[in-house]
Amino acid sequence: MSEATAADILSRIKPLLNKRVGPYNSWNPVSRTHIWQWCSAMGDSNPLYQDDAYRAQHSEFSGEKAVAPPTMMQMWSMRDVNGNDGPGSTTDNLYEILTALEQEGYEGIMAVSYDQTFHRYLEEGDSAHHYSTIVDISDLKTTGMGKGFFVTQWAEFLDQNEELFAEAKITYFKYQTPKQQPAAKQASAPGKINRIHPVENHDHEHFWQGLRGGKLLIQKCEDCGELRHPPQPMCEHCQSIRWSTIESKGKGTVYTYTVMHYPEIPPFDYPNAIVLVDLEEGVRIVSQLIGTKPNDIHIGMAVEMKLTEVQEGMTLPLFHAVDKA
Repeated sequence: MSEATAADILSRIKPLLNKRVGPYNSWNPVSRTHIWQWCSAMGDSNPLYQDDAYRAQHSEFSGEKAVAPPTMMQMWSMRDVNGNDGPGSTTDNLYEILTALEQEGYEGIMAVSYDQTFHRYLEEGDSAHHYSTIVDISDLKTTGMGKGFFVTQWAEFLDQNEELFAEAKITYFKYQTPKQQPAAKQASAPGKINRIHPVENHDHEHFWQGLRGGKLLIQKCEDCGELRHPPQPMCEHCQSIRWSTIESKGKGTVYTYTVMHYPEIPPFDYPNAIVLVDLEEGVRIVSQLIGTKPNDIHIGMAVEMKLTEVQEGMTLPLFHAVDKA
């Protein structure tokens, strides 16, 4: 690992910021077939996209051209399975900064956030491409993953007329991976292994903050009122991105379950009963069932949540049988 200071590293890397790299061209124009495949895979039944009669009557679009869901933004100019970009794409290296950090010993990478903004729909026949720019790098930070730098990338998605139809800001954490530890002596006691703490971002930080505050919060669509869990940026029923939360009572029934016996993977206790709980509010949540023998678990069993600090700084909504409370 390099002995360079963070200031030395930043002084060498910052001149590489704000270098716009592209274009990354799409392989194919927007087509009805691609839209159908995406909607089928995602279970998106919004009639705006594929129902010509509905679109002509209820939207500003014509009934002649299918409309692509905004969330297809990235797929049009995505690399193929062999890492090749579309015809005519740039071969410039966008990730010079990440490579430079790896050479300084910051080899780990973790995606921290992915914020998307949609400006307009693409229609059948449009052609997409994108440019990317590394726009920011933080000072050296210390996190639970170790020391490292937050790097932010801005991606611009453009149509054939160079009109911006969507954009995204992606933040990575480039960090020092732990040095390999010498093999433990056979007689020494194993160290405690903690659960991996989740990364909290705009889409689900409310859930973890709620648990720390003693509440199990469920997302509620502000437009159609549908509840959803786990947290998502968009309502799958009406595609609204406006949402709030309600507090769950933490009561429900076991929808299904499995009991893990082997292999015993720390930090969990075994046998490890994993349950999918139907909450009274109408959504399901995956959790652990505690205090019940595996043979006593059954589908439909009434359960209740118990907020449990499973380790320092991490509270989870575990469940127990109501008659075991």
